[in-house]
Amino acid sequence: MLKGLSITPPVIGRISIGRVVEKNGKRLPEKDDQFTITTQIHNRDGWMLHPLNEELRKATTGKLRAIPVRFLFNDPDLNLRAEYSCFDRQTGRPVCVGNGETCRRATDAGIEELPCPSPDGCMFGQGGACKPYGRLNALIGDQDGDEMGSFIFRTTSYNSIRTLAARLHYFAAVSGNLLACLPLRLILRGKSTTQSYRSAIYYVDLGMRAGSSLEAAISEARELNARRRAAGFNQAALDAAARAGFSNGAFEDSIEDGAAVADEFYPAQSGDDHSHGDGNAQADAGRAPAASSLKDRLDRRAALLGGKAA
Repeated sequence: MLKGLSITPPVIGRISIGRVVEKNGKRLPEKDDQFTITTQIHNRDGWMLHPLNEELRKATTGKLRAIPVRFLFNDPDLNLRAEYSCFDRQTGRPVCVGNGETCRRATDAGIEELPCPSPDGCMFGQGGACKPYGRLNALIGDQDGDEMGSFIFRTTSYNSIRTLAARLHYFAAVSGNLLACLPLRLILRGKSTTQSYRSAIYYVDLGMRAGSSLEAAISEARELNARRRAAGFNQAALDAAARAGFSNGAFEDSIEDGAAVADEFYPAQSGDDHSHGDGNAQADAGRAPAASSLKDRLDRRAALLGGKAA
C-alpha cells in the first residue's frame, strides 16, 4: 500500500442536491429540492446522469426525494466522514483538515499537526475557506454485481452532517451493530430558519424504507447478517481494512477530486447565495467572500514566519 495515499471506498457515481452554474462569468453553486444521481463523467452540460437516476424517477411520482440505500460498513464513522476542511480555491488541493481539537495542515515543512479552533475561531480559514465537509458512501438499492462500489454524497451543510451522523449512530446501536445489513433510504427534508429568512432549505436525512418499520428492518438485517456469515463474509475485517485505508493518508480527497470539490463547495465568491450559511450541500457556498486568496494568505504567513526566524 502506498504510504501517504488515503485508500477510500471505490466510487461509481455521485448523489447531489444541486449543481454548479455559470452566472455573470462566475461558477456558483445552485441549490435544488430533489436528488440527482450522476456518473463520475463531466461534459460541457455538467455531470452525466447515471441510469439509476431515471430508474428511480420512474418508480416515484413527482421529484426524486428518497433513495433506497445500504451501507458498506457497520462503523458509522466509516460510512460518513466529516471534518472541518480548507481547500486552496485556486489549485483545489486540500490544505487543512481538523476535528475542532487538532488539524493536519500542509505547510512548506510538510504535514504538521496543529490545534484546530474550528472555523469561527481560526484565522487561517477565515472568509468561508474552512467549513464542515462531509462525505457519505452508500450503496443504492441492492446493486447486484457490485456490492463494493458506492455512490458518494458530499455536503457542507451542518443540517445534513449532524442529522446523518446521528441517524447512523442510532441505527447502528439499536440494530446491535448491524448497520451494513439494514435496508434504509436517504430522504430529502425541508425546513425554514431565521438564517434562511424563512425560505425553505433542504438537507439529507436517513430513515426506514417506504412501508417498512424499524422492527422489520432489524429482522431483515439479522437474516442478511446470518446469510453473510454462513457464506464466509467477514464484516469486521472489511471495517478494519477501510479504517486502515482512510488513515493511510493525511487528506481523503485526492488532487484530482479536489478541484471539483473546491469549485462546488468552496467558490471564491458566493455571489447571490441564498443559503445563508445553512442550506443543502451545493447551496451552502460560504458565509462571506474571501478578501484574498488562500495562496496570498499562505505567502504572507510564510513571509511573517521568515521574518521572525531572521
